[in-house]
Amino acid sequence: MKQKVLIVLALVALALTLVVTRSTHNAQAQDGGWMGTGRAGGQNDIQQSDEGTFVLNGHEWRSKKAFVDSGARCSTKFVDEIEASEIDNALARFQKERGSSAEDERPGGSVTVSVYWHVINRGSGISNGDIPQSQIDSQINVLNNAFSSATGGFNTPFRFVLAGVTRTTNSTWFTMGSGSSAEAQAKAALRVGGANTLNIYSASPGGGLLGWATFPWWYAGDPQDDGVVLLYSSVPGGTASPYNLGDTATHEIGHWLGLYHTFQGGCSTNNDYVSDTARERSPAFGCPSGRNTCSQSGLDPIENFMDYSDDACMYKFTAGQSARMDSLSLQYRGL
Repeated sequence: MKQKVLIVLALVALALTLVVTRSTHNAQAQDGGWMGTGRAGGQNDIQQSDEGTFVLNGHEWRSKKAFVDSGARCSTKFVDEIEASEIDNALARFQKERGSSAEDERPGGSVTVSVYWHVINRGSGISNGDIPQSQIDSQINVLNNAFSSATGGFNTPFRFVLAGVTRTTNSTWFTMGSGSSAEAQAKAALRVGGANTLNIYSASPGGGLLGWATFPWWYAGDPQDDGVVLLYSSVPGGTASPYNLGDTATHEIGHWLGLYHTFQGGCSTNNDYVSDTARERSPAFGCPSGRNTCSQSGLDPIENFMDYSDDACMYKFTAGQSARMDSLSLQYRGL
């Protein structure tokens, strides 16, 4: 009799454990399941399964989806529909005044962008962010391949030339966040050139962020803020796998030249204001072949540099994206 009672009690205890475990799992799923520091939440990804723990630059999330939903994949400030519509109308006026259209694009490789690279570190050695010249040169090569037809995408007008490199040891700037006082101080001290000069700051942004950029139409209102900030280990040969082939820079420079994310407006008519990128409800992660989150037009553009796929999955800008970058860079950057 005593043995039967013990068995019953053990079964009850096991059942209670399962209930508590399931409740905890559900609660984590409802809050985005994020273990890091920063913004939680995000759009639902309706055709991708979740994964195991994801770690990047010492920060841990419950999954890669949680990392993407947190906003750490790209911290470029969101442009709402009102601002996007105003920019689109201003672009149409600009093209009309010039007697041009999106079809009047400059030839591939005809626009040279001067790049100043600012290496912000906390000491000597790659682990402290002091990346070598060889990695910077490799990143410039990745950009020139991505913006030409070398990777399989459209041959855009843009080519990048390294004009200078600075190296600064500052532990506060090294961990700067988007919109922080540390970012403002670093850019005020280091930025060179005008609207047509690309300033890249490599550092180790707080919260596990990969990078962010400014849009071209923001330059007039805050010239000092203009540029791109990158996680130093996202450059080619870095340790930020699967984002260590150099396409975080490609993605952020796409913003710097005027592109939105491919999922900017979800399945809406405008979406990313580019006609030849299929509509996409939410950001992709990994390399989900055959993903289709909108019914109106084709498979999701997971191979596009302006999605959130792994670096190895990205390889193209489209003709429409190239035309948009060309027009907006001419309008706002004088490139």
